[in-house]
Amino acid sequence: MTSVQPSMPIPPDPAAVLVGRLEVPGVGPHLVTLRGDVLVDVTRSMGPTMSDLLDLDHPADDVREAVGEGSWSLHDVLRASLSRDSSQPHLLAPFDLAAIKAAGVTFAKSMVERVIEEHAKGDPGAARALRERLGATVADAARVTPGSPESAEIKQRLLAEGLWSQYLEVGIGPDPEIFTKGQPLSSVGIGSCVGVLERSTWNNPEPEVVLACSASGRAVGATLGNDVNLRDFEGRSALLLAEAKDNNASCALGPFIRLFTEDFGLEELRQSEVSMRITGRDGFVVEAVSRVNEMSRTFEELISHTWGPHHQYPDGFALFTGTMFAPTEDRDGDGEGFTHHVGDEVLISNPLIGALVNEVRPAESLAPWTFGARSLMANLADRGLLK
Repeated sequence: MTSVQPSMPIPPDPAAVLVGRLEVPGVGPHLVTLRGDVLVDVTRSMGPTMSDLLDLDHPADDVREAVGEGSWSLHDVLRASLSRDSSQPHLLAPFDLAAIKAAGVTFAKSMVERVIEEHAKGDPGAARALRERLGATVADAARVTPGSPESAEIKQRLLAEGLWSQYLEVGIGPDPEIFTKGQPLSSVGIGSCVGVLERSTWNNPEPEVVLACSASGRAVGATLGNDVNLRDFEGRSALLLAEAKDNNASCALGPFIRLFTEDFGLEELRQSEVSMRITGRDGFVVEAVSRVNEMSRTFEELISHTWGPHHQYPDGFALFTGTMFAPTEDRDGDGEGFTHHVGDEVLISNPLIGALVNEVRPAESLAPWTFGARSLMANLADRGLLK
């Protein structure tokens, strides 16, 4: 049972337009919006999928006016979600058919750690010495504007010194790293367990702002995400990125998508902070804050490299925008840095969006992912929701 109280996951702004997905046992997923302290079913009027809702011309306005067909107590739903009581209505990850995309190395601090991780070849014990030797050099490179003439000059200098890295290429080069974090419907929501591979010995959460984008490439809302990462796998080879990033329950999203309105959009997100707290059963605690405006690339730039004439997403996409969090505090041994333990509670919060909390477990021990696109379509058809 998490230590998070049911009131914490909701942003304090009463004007926030929040939408999410609610699993009703024995029935299936519903689209819901928060009105006061009640979650209202808007599946038939706004859906039947979240991709349909996000593709509306004015989703926030339409949701405000939508006619509901049932309701649930927010407190009861959050309590069931946080206690993982699947016999009661509980929240799912807020996206369904959308592609789950992610941008990497968008903060200077995380770029430094990625370079160290690469040179350590996945060995956490080698990281401290590398951090002392390479940290200042890489940090200097991180101060330039990505894709600028200055960044090209730094690349040539570091190449000559044998210090250039694939992570510096995507960190300060002209093209950001954009990858697929997971498949549609594979993400988990608030309260669910997140998974790391049992054979991983160096891993961490990555708390991020996640943009909700329509099929036309327009950002229409935002939520929070945990881009769970296996540092030892990625450090051994960038070709192991898929195994480092995409495992059973390795992507958490939620609790809700806050839709953009006249008072909340990309600019407000840019001025906000993402906080994270890891609490272990062993008493180990790590806290950190990411200031979104310290990103080296803009939201708009990341979207343009994800969607455009070169690539489209007919069901929309979720876009993780990167993290500056790369914990270095020693946990298991001197110089070995941080890694997860089973039972760690990861709390990610942003005052504009809410809070996402999950517990860490071995990915192999979690329930297999069985509800995909075919299952969703069959469920919606059985309920008479497909037009």
